[in-house]
Amino acid sequence: MTRTDSSERRQRFEATALPLLQALHGYAIRLTRNGETARDLVQETYLRAYRTFDNFRPGTNCKAWLFTILYSIFVNRYHKERREPKMVPLDQIEERFQRSLEAAQNDRAADGRTAWSDPDVEAALAELPESFRATVILVDVEDFTYEEAAAAMNCPVGTVRSRLCRARKRLFVALQEHARRAGHLKEKQAYW
Repeated sequence: MTRTDSSERRQRFEATALPLLQALHGYAIRLTRNGETARDLVQETYLRAYRTFDNFRPGTNCKAWLFTILYSIFVNRYHKERREPKMVPLDQIEERFQRSLEAAQNDRAADGRTAWSDPDVEAALAELPESFRATVILVDVEDFTYEEAAAAMNCPVGTVRSRLCRARKRLFVALQEHARRAGHLKEKQAYW
């Protein structure tokens, strides 16, 4: 690849992929629940995407392509960490917790998120199993189609629909009282 080709490739990548940085970071935050880990995940996503940018077909959904890469990295890290547990001294646990908490609060403020800024909603979302949480974020927050979400998570469309249905039911149950307090549900209203 010549220097001109490399420069043109870089410019195409920057024009196509970099505008999606905020959306990727928000998705990474919701998956990892840790600002530093999310930033690392986004950085690795962009590195891999740049290295394989020749595989991206112009005219297709770049956002779905990047989310697929990010989710793949996240899942691979998750499985690796489960196979290789790390030993952490007890005194470092409290320090790490405080740093993570501060980073998450700073990230929320920096993101300017409003849709998920309610602590009850954030907590209910965080309680979902990883596969359910990822599905809800892709479909309900990021507006992916079922097909795009299935491609991003490397699973059948039926699995996306099933996870989404079960995740929404869990969120409904978890947030029912919150919805009543906010005036979205009547006192005796039940759906499932």
